[in-house]
Amino acid sequence: MVSDTAKHYPVLLKEIISIITPQHGGTFIDCTFGQGGYSKEILKYNKSKIIALDRDIESKKKAEKFEKKYSQRFVFKNKRFSQLNDLKLKDLNIRGIIFDLGFSYSQIKDTKKGLSFNSEGELNMKMGLNTFSAKDVINKLSKKELELIFKFFGEEREAKKISSKIDIERNKKQIDTKTLAKLIDGVKSRKSFKIHSATKTFQALRIFVNKEISELINGLISAAKILDKGGILLVVTFNSLEDKIVKYFFKSLSENKSVSRYMPKEKGKKNLFKVINKKPIIPSDKEIVENISLKVYLKIKVFLDIYLK
Repeated sequence: MVSDTAKHYPVLLKEIISIITPQHGGTFIDCTFGQGGYSKEILKYNKSKIIALDRDIESKKKAEKFEKKYSQRFVFKNKRFSQLNDLKLKDLNIRGIIFDLGFSYSQIKDTKKGLSFNSEGELNMKMGLNTFSAKDVINKLSKKELELIFKFFGEEREAKKISSKIDIERNKKQIDTKTLAKLIDGVKSRKSFKIHSATKTFQALRIFVNKEISELINGLISAAKILDKGGILLVVTFNSLEDKIVKYFFKSLSENKSVSRYMPKEKGKKNLFKVINKKPIIPSDKEIVENISLKVYLKIKVFLDIYLK
């Protein structure tokens, strides 16, 4: 376990609150409750209500304090994005839905989760409600399968070399977090990295273990269905893969033209969403300095995309 002493700052909090205007009341869905940063700020306004989701069981413990303090205005569900539609949230005046696709500082520092290449011990990376771990992936999947995971989920150029090295090493001894990070560093011999050499591979493993891509897509589909007309959907992304998916998804719902040259333009199509900001909002230099969670993503682009239904 990680101590709760390190204060967590939700990303782009001021910007998000100014956009969703909780002072006017209504119900908001915090799809990534985490440490409760967004929910806490929204609940400062007496007319607002929160339905919070998180797959991490540790977040449930934090949510119990909210349930006691805001018993009439806060509900927590230990569920994944893909289960959002199961909650039957229609006719609840859903004015805003927030997805923060990053992970908190406390999760990064939790050695049991093993999200960081600085962690020690067994490979894990499970965020909750999982069916397998990073250890299972590294030890049970074929060399080719590992290569594809690193290539497509981590956008790792050295995917083939890394998977080959893993295949050799796992036949000698069990690969733990430290061993994997060191192995990747050895394969990627260049020393002019803007980010740690293992960042993309670890990202790929985390995405695969938690089925983050399918969860995101299903979560967005469900959010589009339950959001009230005039409601706002906000998505904070932390890597280019997430950002491409979010942009593509909403491009198809907010533009009266084909999203691909291979698809015909739909006649009489009615746009479901309107893009509020054509360019995504990014954290200020001041926030990056102050927010300990953002320091982890310092060399990675962080975007806030906003859509109005």
